[in-house]
Amino acid sequence: MYNGKKVFVLGLAKSGWAAAKRLRELGADVVVNDRNEPSEQQKRELEALGIRLVCGGHPLELLDEPFDFVVKNPGIPYTNELVQKAIDKHIPIITEVEIAYETSEAPIIGITGSNGKTTTTTLIFHMLQEAKRRPLIAGNIGTVACEVAKQATKDDVIVMELSSFQLLGTIRFRPHIAVLLNIFDAHLDYHGTKEAYAEAKGNIFKNQTETDYAIVNADDPIVMQLAEKSRAQKVPFSAKTPLSYGATVKEGAIYFHDERIIDIADVALRGAHNIENILAAVAAAKLAGADNDSIRRVLTTFTGVPHRLQFVAEINGRKFYNDSKATNILATQKALSAFHEPVILLAGGLDRGNEFDELLPYLNHVKAVITFGQTAPKIERVAREAGIQQVKRVDNVEQAAFAAYEWSSPGDVVLLSPACASWDQYKTFEQRGDMFVHAVHKLK
Repeated sequence: MYNGKKVFVLGLAKSGWAAAKRLRELGADVVVNDRNEPSEQQKRELEALGIRLVCGGHPLELLDEPFDFVVKNPGIPYTNELVQKAIDKHIPIITEVEIAYETSEAPIIGITGSNGKTTTTTLIFHMLQEAKRRPLIAGNIGTVACEVAKQATKDDVIVMELSSFQLLGTIRFRPHIAVLLNIFDAHLDYHGTKEAYAEAKGNIFKNQTETDYAIVNADDPIVMQLAEKSRAQKVPFSAKTPLSYGATVKEGAIYFHDERIIDIADVALRGAHNIENILAAVAAAKLAGADNDSIRRVLTTFTGVPHRLQFVAEINGRKFYNDSKATNILATQKALSAFHEPVILLAGGLDRGNEFDELLPYLNHVKAVITFGQTAPKIERVAREAGIQQVKRVDNVEQAAFAAYEWSSPGDVVLLSPACASWDQYKTFEQRGDMFVHAVHKLK
């Protein structure tokens, strides 16, 4: 369907680079535009493929040419002048996950939600891998979907993490199994309103038919409302209310329909919020053909993906957890709720103008707080209001890890859960988390 089409790729980056090359392989006439200059090697590679590259800005006159559609980098907002011109000219705008769907021989399991996408996607992948179902992992988790789709066969299954940005740029995209975990306030600077953000998430359901499955959080009324647009078979999950159908918690165990899958006490992954992720993953894996033994083996060994309540090490009775992905207060609340042991909390980062009083009810088992970054004074104020006597400010997360070890005792949990973005000191939350992990290994 792309052969002979004229396509405008806006934004090179990783997804734009992959989309441009894939479209060219499929016979499209491709023009790439990026405001930044690529490397000379990238220029030579694109030119060798016959792809025209326009860099250094976003000249509006580019869209005076007759393009069949625009492939937009997910991070570029719809307020961008070139995007607005494409809308005015009624040129369809997609993201590269649409190309992945249109070119994939393999069925797709799509996972989205405000929180828990990466953990759920990774769990499903490992469960299917353990069950020898030939899964491939793709999407927002780091592997460009259209590259993965190129390699997939009808005997594979693509497990794809999807952001609201990606889903907003879909037209015919249709996962065989769609998972919507939850909806919280997020990315309102991009979408404008919570309603628009939720609608973008709901696009995961819009093309499903009666032969597909929609796995939905029965405890989230917005999710249930969005699921109404899907014609797929609804498979609910609930961590709060026992269900007779779907994935649920009852009698201290995780069930799928009437099958007892595993006792919660045997699950390696910590955190009440992760029970929801596990329920969704179990439902998806079962629908995709995984057996109970394979699912159990994963759940008894999987301790988390990097930077998301990731168990790092135990040193002289102290357990260290890396939750650097906790870039907001809600995420840190959930992390603190995952533990009953005494906690030494490492927190701080970019100051976005908010206070941290919402953490107060979650600090009752925190024995010490070590802060860093721009928000250190604000978090220290809340810690003292909570009656925490041990409060210390350091320069970075490495120093925080060392200080936490000095203040901790056997049986304590040392938790990096910053409640803030990382950009005041680190390029990414991954860089921040990696520094913490390296510091813990130094302590070992």
